Amino acid sequence: MTVIVGLIIVAACVVGGYMGAGGHMGVLWQPFEFVIILGAGIGATICANSKATLKGIGSAFGRMVKGPTYKKEDFLELLCLQYQIYKLAKTKGMLALEQHVENPEESALFSQFPKFHGDHHAVAFVCDYLRLMSLGADNPHEIEGLMDQELEVHHLEDANVGGALAGLGDGLPALGIVAAVLGVIHTMGSISEPPEVLGKLIGAALVGTFSGILAAYGFVSPMASAFTKVAEEDSRYYECLKAGLLAHMAGNAPTVSVEYARKTLMSHVRPSFYEVEEAANELPAPG
Repeated sequence: MTVIVGLIIVAACVVGGYMGAGGHMGVLWQPFEFVIILGAGIGATICANSKATLKGIGSAFGRMVKGPTYKKEDFLELLCLQYQIYKLAKTKGMLALEQHVENPEESALFSQFPKFHGDHHAVAFVCDYLRLMSLGADNPHEIEGLMDQELEVHHLEDANVGGALAGLGDGLPALGIVAAVLGVIHTMGSISEPPEVLGKLIGAALVGTFSGILAAYGFVSPMASAFTKVAEEDSRYYECLKAGLLAHMAGNAPTVSVEYARKTLMSHVRPSFYEVEEAANELPAPG
């Protein structure tokens, strides 16, 4: 929601300041200038990016408006899930997790945690590494390297979307200059016209520069930054899982492994140690 509020403030201040100084909104309505700038910008973005990235751009605004996917209660749920997994593995052995790992959709353990259970990527991430542990993988450093590679690919998908939006923002001022130059060329073809006609033509040309710069620095670039921050916050969900799994593999007690995971979270969504302890104590015995 802060994205929408910010964009409204930008538009209101620019338009309000212009009108307050005696400007006329009609002069700013130059649809063909907008066609040149936005059309060329969209075309360049399509040229520079893959279909997957373009699809991500289409859904990026919704993610920006909604904000990070995971809230504090979701991270508390994730920590409780990890506690249950590690406690079951410690008390009954890794083979006790096999039924949950091989059939996560019907897992009674996972279904206790609906946010996690509904996240296909998170479920697959946990199951893949629990499966590796059950097969005898016991070197935390090797598994950490594998996790880093997987998470890098996952983060790269969001980074490509943020980079595409940032690239569009960087290009719009130059495309605004292109529109302005074309307007000046058109004006030069009418140099014999009276000053009032030339004034309108020059004003229309300058709207191109104005529009490109405003769209870039007032809208697109801030949106690219907002998307990047949302993606970074969402990535904490997987970093939390990674830290807990590695701590468990290193032989730590369930409570200690969960504490390793908790420390990876940002302060505004990080449950306290006692909140996690209280929530974990209310869980049914894992099985």
